[in-house]
Amino acid sequence: MSKKKLKRITVKVGTRVLTNDDNRLDTKVIRTLAQQIIVLMEDNIEVVLVTSGAIGAGLGLLQLTKKNKSLSALQAIASIGQNHLMDMYNKHFAKKDIFIGQILLTQEDFNNRKRFLNIRYTINTLLGLKAVPLINENDTVSTEEIKCGDNDRLSSLVADAVNSDMLIILTDVDGLYDNNNELISSVKLINKDIKSFCRGKSCEVSTGGMLTKLEAVKNASNAGIEAVIARGKKKDVILDIVRGKDIGTRFSAREVTVKAKKRWIAYGAKPKGAISVDAGAVEAIVKRNRSLLPSGISNVKGKFKEGDIVDIITENNDLIARGLTNYRVEDISKIKGKRSTQIEQELGYKDYDEVIHRDNLVLIDKEDA
Repeated sequence: MSKKKLKRITVKVGTRVLTNDDNRLDTKVIRTLAQQIIVLMEDNIEVVLVTSGAIGAGLGLLQLTKKNKSLSALQAIASIGQNHLMDMYNKHFAKKDIFIGQILLTQEDFNNRKRFLNIRYTINTLLGLKAVPLINENDTVSTEEIKCGDNDRLSSLVADAVNSDMLIILTDVDGLYDNNNELISSVKLINKDIKSFCRGKSCEVSTGGMLTKLEAVKNASNAGIEAVIARGKKKDVILDIVRGKDIGTRFSAREVTVKAKKRWIAYGAKPKGAISVDAGAVEAIVKRNRSLLPSGISNVKGKFKEGDIVDIITENNDLIARGLTNYRVEDISKIKGKRSTQIEQELGYKDYDEVIHRDNLVLIDKEDA
């Protein structure tokens, strides 16, 4: 654990932590989580809470199971459960006159840079008011987002957005286990060997598994944020982690070498398409830190417009970078393989010489692909 004093942490709580065997919210767990957060706040540590549980809470209230439920049914169940979930949290924080501020997000909020920054401003303002930002995936309107890893990934994006010192992911296991079923106490770098320890897991109400948690932790680590995965129902788990006790699996923060905007490009937004480039462009981008020019483009895939994030891939479909495109997919199809001086002739206009400027381009490590 780093020696610096923690000033701000992000805590993600999974559905299996918040609910009991019949899918109803476990009020005792929510009470103890709130009590621990209050203790941290009294010690001048700011806490951002990312919570799952809306669908689980709704299933419990309606005495249903998730099996064979349609997307629209899950969205309706989430809308019922979200109110109940907020009521439970509010009940326990209100005992100490602490307000909670609900923020419901989808991936689209992170795809747009302005909306992404607005998330940061709102959370920082709530923390300045001594309130607890309480964040959840907006399951009532999400479509593709209701799938494995939604709130795990969300927690790492939020932690990065608000410059958290630590990300704590609370789940229903003690941490990451090796192939001998021994708990791994610390991990310096998440690689293929570490990911190989993940075990398959599915349940009726939880959408995440250990692999999604490792991906979230890796995103946090790349942003210079220490992370811990631990059992959420363990007594005083959050307090023990913050106090440096040997709880769960701790993941070291990497030295930050990528600026915040480029981390957003690499990990925050989801690519809307892909641009295939030739060997000369690969060398220029990877080895010489150059922009992507139309002359190096061999193919383009997907549906995107200017300002969207796209993958840059080799002609063998290997991912090498991501970036903000200056041109829409239809225009790139017309100018691919052309010189920059020919852009206006082909399109009737030219806003940029580069399809993706190097300031809006970030290389992707093979381990992150």
